[in-house]
Amino acid sequence: MNRFINWRGHGFLALPARWYLGWVFAVASIHKIADPAAFAMDVATYDILPLQLINVMAICLPWIELVAGIALITGVKSRAAAWLTTGMMIMFMVALVLALHKGLDMSCGCFASASMEEGDEISWKTVLRDSGWLLLSVYVLIFDKAPLGMRTAVSLLRHRKRKTP
Repeated sequence: MNRFINWRGHGFLALPARWYLGWVFAVASIHKIADPAAFAMDVATYDILPLQLINVMAICLPWIELVAGIALITGVKSRAAAWLTTGMMIMFMVALVLALHKGLDMSCGCFASASMEEGDEISWKTVLRDSGWLLLSVYVLIFDKAPLGMRTAVSLLRHRKRKTP
């Protein structure tokens, strides 16, 4: 087990995982930022939050998704972004399971609002998909200790400049 935990290849595996997760969260935020009213309806449909919090959630959450996605892609503050994506995935999965338990027939609202796209109904497949993204987030959080990204590239360039005469 120690061999797996200390394996040097985690940084290289975490890079495509970060890029993929970053892309997922950035793309998921686009329609929500573009049409917060439609996203607010999606949030309200889950019937979890008090009415006073729905608009706040509909306005703030997409920007958090976008910032986390960009941070994962660039490698800047990727550990904080991995904490955010892990927390968001847990929150999304709880909401999905509660909605499925209530028997709600609704759109996920993940990548398009219900008014924009039919055929995005929630199901246990949605929970399974989100479980995969949660596992990737946790993997990045645990094993991406020295993320390869913009900060690493800048450090390498600075180090290289110091060495050249």
